Amino acid sequence: MARLFQDPSKFRSSEWHTANMMQRASTESQKSKSECMIAESWRLVDEIEKTTQKTQSDVNKKIEQRREEIKFWKQELDNKLEEIVNETEVLLTFKKRLERALQGCREPLVIDRKCLLYRQRRVGIDLVHDEVERELEKEVEVLQGIIALLERTLEQTDEQIRRNRSAKYSLEMDLKDKFMALTIDDYCASLTNDTPGIIYADNAMKLEGNFVSLEDWLDFSNVNVEKADKQKNCSLALRTLIDGILSQTANDMRKQCEMVNAAFRNWVREVKDAKHKLETLLAMVMDEIASQEKNIAALKKAIADKEGPVKVAQTRLEARNHRPNVELCFDTVHCSLMSEVQEITKNIQRLKDALAQAEIDLKALSRRQLSLEEEIKVKENTLYIDEVLCMQMRESICINNY
Repeated sequence: MARLFQDPSKFRSSEWHTANMMQRASTESQKSKSECMIAESWRLVDEIEKTTQKTQSDVNKKIEQRREEIKFWKQELDNKLEEIVNETEVLLTFKKRLERALQGCREPLVIDRKCLLYRQRRVGIDLVHDEVERELEKEVEVLQGIIALLERTLEQTDEQIRRNRSAKYSLEMDLKDKFMALTIDDYCASLTNDTPGIIYADNAMKLEGNFVSLEDWLDFSNVNVEKADKQKNCSLALRTLIDGILSQTANDMRKQCEMVNAAFRNWVREVKDAKHKLETLLAMVMDEIASQEKNIAALKKAIADKEGPVKVAQTRLEARNHRPNVELCFDTVHCSLMSEVQEITKNIQRLKDALAQAEIDLKALSRRQLSLEEEIKVKENTLYIDEVLCMQMRESICINNY
């Protein structure tokens, strides 16, 4: 009956003591665990702080090393850029030398062609393929060869200048990137834990597809430097080649120009000598013509002088043919008269034959006179073309060392 009225929510004393003991034990256990956690936390904080400081210090050192590395390559690129710029400027002056040399070749070529054209105006026997013409044609070939060589060299120079500028552009782009990278790393090196404005960057750890390896980075700048070195060396070799070409072509032009001038001088001397000899012959012919004309006049007079004697003889014979009868005899007088007529007639014929031959000779001498006069005019024309037109025009040829 007593159990029926007992409160079911009440615990026994033993249960109460047990519960208190359990609370005390649980609290002490939790306190001990908490104390261990606090100690571990302090240790962990200290460890992580030291690790963080060490890592940040290592990163700072690496940033500084990276800055020095970038500065080194930037200086290398700067040096190569200065070298390639200077080399390109020098090569541009060589290009101008080539252009002046090319222009200097075209004027003599024009003069040579004019000389060849003028010499086509020679006439008669003087229109000869002589040493002057052969040397002029050779000079034209030499100049054309030199012009072709200079044009090819000028094309090579333009191409080398283009390559130099390409190397310069690569260096400038690399330098621009190096400058930006150094600026960024300078900024990174200046950052501290207390720097205002530092923020969380959630995407900073993402590696984009355009990241390159350190080896590729080194190779990139190294390739640019090697490219600049290669083009600088090629440019130096080309300048040496241009120097040699300009010197050799100038020597070849001078040599051939002197050959042409010497041929002109020799030819003009020969023509003058030939003209002088022709003039001497013409004077001789003129003297002979005068003598022959006097001879013809003398022959005509001699023939005319024989008209009287032949008429007298023939008149006597005609008169004696009318002697009467036996008086018409063939006496010594008649015989002498006939002999006289025959002799005079024969001598007149001889004089006429001599006169005819003299007139033939006079005509031949006249033709010789005309031929010599024409030939002298031919020589005068040749001298005017070669000495006045060609040689004076060639005096303007000036071959310089460009």
